[in-house]
Amino acid sequence: MEEWIFRVTAVAFPAILAITLHEAAHGFVAWRLGDDTAYRLGRVTFNPIRHIDPLGTVVLPALMYFTTGFVFGWAKPVPVNFGRLNHPRRDMVWVALAGPGTNFLLAVASAILWGLVDPQNGMVEAWLRAMSEVSILVNVILMVFNLIPLPPLDGGRVAVGVLPNMLAYPLSRVEPYGMLILMGAFFLLPMLGRQFGMDLSVMHWVLGPPVDAVIGFIQTLTGND
Repeated sequence: MEEWIFRVTAVAFPAILAITLHEAAHGFVAWRLGDDTAYRLGRVTFNPIRHIDPLGTVVLPALMYFTTGFVFGWAKPVPVNFGRLNHPRRDMVWVALAGPGTNFLLAVASAILWGLVDPQNGMVEAWLRAMSEVSILVNVILMVFNLIPLPPLDGGRVAVGVLPNMLAYPLSRVEPYGMLILMGAFFLLPMLGRQFGMDLSVMHWVLGPPVDAVIGFIQTLTGND
């Protein structure tokens, strides 16, 4: 039981923190740039209860970590009225980047913590070392995944904000189907591939190299190997 509690909390705590602070960051930057929708709804807060989706924030990330080693999840999306931003198209980019930027900072902080604790010093430091390892993984994956340039992901909103109109407009029209496209590519294609003896693991093709590169950069930045 103690080992089970150790493992579950070491995964659940950083996963919840990563996903909820990602959403809170969107709301905070939107509020500072003119749209107080999220602020008025109480979503600009560090209280994870305001952001948690029980399935997407807790159950799914934990199950995937223990069964596949990959972590995927979501929180309740923070509502943003882009039309109320001071400069809608430009500020939309900053609002979108706030979430992945927060995940990057959390990953760096976790790497620093990893280097400061010695798991040989007792259960608490062993738990902090395990939690920091999970936190680095979760935050880097969330950052890279959300930067995929497909609406409604953050990377898609950034692309819509910086591309010329002739490219931004058709890309923005993909948004209602974006998550379906991703679910099909990341989950259905590998299932079909296994039926035909083919490797169609798009998730590893798309996320593997960038995740490895970012983790390597964080290790260099913090001096941890």
